Amino acid sequence: MKRQILQAVAWAAVTMLAACGGGSNDNASGGGAAAPTESVKPVVRTDDLDTGAYEVSTGDAAQPVLGRYYAGADGKRLLALEDRDESIDLMLRRADASAAWVAVPAPGADLDVPLLRHQARQVSAPEASALAGRYVVRLPDGSAADFSIGADGRIASGGLSGCQLSGQLAASTLPGALALSLDCRGCAALPASATGVLVVDPLDAPASLRLLADDGGRVVDLRGHAEPGA
Repeated sequence: MKRQILQAVAWAAVTMLAACGGGSNDNASGGGAAAPTESVKPVVRTDDLDTGAYEVSTGDAAQPVLGRYYAGADGKRLLALEDRDESIDLMLRRADASAAWVAVPAPGADLDVPLLRHQARQVSAPEASALAGRYVVRLPDGSAADFSIGADGRIASGGLSGCQLSGQLAASTLPGALALSLDCRGCAALPASATGVLVVDPLDAPASLRLLADDGGRVVDLRGHAEPGA
């Protein structure tokens, strides 16, 4: 749960900019219009690991929060933290070496997520053509949906349920991942569209793949199980 994860990391107070008073730009009647108050966006921090894929932990050493960390050579980063149900509901990401870290869901105050430990792992870069086939995923409400992946990386919705998942896969600089753009129609608890990655990781077995994405406000975490003979 989000609450369990956020209890495991340190929160700091967020600062606010004071409203500006009237100055030399007073209008003809002598009144000064105060500028609207502008809040400072919370600062998100975590460790910047070297290029590679890692299994990590954070929070309380007695009851650590486990997660995955993917680091690209271009500075792109993704940290996905799991709750006790092994579902991702807090992600930290960075677009490149010059960008700021972003947390999803967005915190209401500065968020510092120091890593207790990190262990490097060997992961293979997946290819869309090798993933071609039909997959079934379990949705947050417990129902199921299906989709197919084409050799060109196109994701097409299936007919298993009213939840229609579609999108596109492309190359990613993150190790063991493909870039993902995902559209969700009629899917309870999922955003209409999200971006992220498709990862193929032995830790997710028996799932064949995992979709990790977000729309800036909500996390998408779907484990895809390959349908035999599809």
